[in-house]
Amino acid sequence: MHHAELAAADRARIIHPYLPGTVEERVVMTEGSGCRLTDAEGRSYLDATGGLWLAQIGHGREEVARAAAEQMTKLEYFTSFWEFSNDKAIELATRLTSLAPAGLGHVYFTSGGSEGNEAAIKMARYYHHRRGESSRTWILARAKAYHGIGYGGGSATGFPLYHEGFAPMMPHVSHLTPPWPYRTELYGGEDPCDFLIRELEERIAEIGPGNIAAMIGEPIMGVGGMLVPPADYWPRVREVLDRHGILLIFDEVVTAYGRVGEWFAAQHFGVTPDILVTAKGITSGYTPLGALLVGDHVAEQLLREHGFPMGYTYNGHPVAAAVALANLDIIEREGLLARAVEIGGALHAELQAQLGDLPVVGEVRSVGMMLAVELVADKGTRAPLPVRPERMPHDVIRRETGVIVRDSAHSIVLSPPLVMTEAEVKETVTAMRSVLERTTPTGEIRD
Repeated sequence: MHHAELAAADRARIIHPYLPGTVEERVVMTEGSGCRLTDAEGRSYLDATGGLWLAQIGHGREEVARAAAEQMTKLEYFTSFWEFSNDKAIELATRLTSLAPAGLGHVYFTSGGSEGNEAAIKMARYYHHRRGESSRTWILARAKAYHGIGYGGGSATGFPLYHEGFAPMMPHVSHLTPPWPYRTELYGGEDPCDFLIRELEERIAEIGPGNIAAMIGEPIMGVGGMLVPPADYWPRVREVLDRHGILLIFDEVVTAYGRVGEWFAAQHFGVTPDILVTAKGITSGYTPLGALLVGDHVAEQLLREHGFPMGYTYNGHPVAAAVALANLDIIEREGLLARAVEIGGALHAELQAQLGDLPVVGEVRSVGMMLAVELVADKGTRAPLPVRPERMPHDVIRRETGVIVRDSAHSIVLSPPLVMTEAEVKETVTAMRSVLERTTPTGEIRD
């Protein structure tokens, strides 16, 4: 089928997330290699988003395809419920626990991040139930958090968009102020971290510590605009939660597997959660898979009596596990954790140098290969750049230059494959400047 036929068939048949039926445009990708993509019309693109923030090793790695094909010829699938298992799932679980912070010695497999956060919330509640504290049902989260689209993780998600029309959401969820140091107005002149810890203590007292199961948080808030907390935020949160017997769930669906220059952002911040949720980069998107790294003290309770009564059809899928092992091999062999720091630093420096002087650029922030350029109408007041849905900067950048970036919470966010080259760094920033230098404080983009 030619592009026009593919696009027409897509419009007629596929419901896309977040796409109104009135939008005619389709970009139909057909090939990928490294940071490059090609569509059905033969146009080339530079992928500066890693798909949905997950293409750690880049596109088109043949050794990963070979690993999947080899596993399919041996064992394509069998259940991992009850006493059943498979060799690749066992090998992957062993590998993951060797990479994880000490104490996270057990693994629970899922098919992705949303499933992972559902499981983590259930685990936290069930942990307390097994210990005789069934009253601990509340989940603490943050505004501007994103934890997937199930009813558990979706309720913990801190954007009204994801609740409107889906209510009633899961009860017993309370949202706190996000750590967003650039937005000083959120903290009333107080030190941001002091404000956030005081708010946390007050919320725990209000709900009652004996009623709270866990706090869930992204170490760096992705959909919220790559929000990087103060260095002492997570250690201080951990101390408060420990004092009240509340579990800490790290949603590392975006931040794990080299994205921040460590295997896990928990290592970057020096904090070990009780449950660590991963997906995305575990396979670099070559096949769906997720894995929860579970604290030994939590697993001890889950494995009592009849075990943990929750499972997914594809728990420990052998082909997905084989793909993950091949992916982790590449990350290790090619030194992509160190490369994330090196190229991420170069990308940050280039963004700051080329965009920092523009009237609509308020802040450039990053950790490793997670970067954001926050857009403002006024540098002094830090008022957000108005949104004009019909002509947004990230869309114009893609259409005019072929560089794919993402809009998120008044920011342009970048999460390229960790294999991005220095030449591709410059290409990305040049493309962004070509549009942002024509963007006015009213959100209009001059031709």
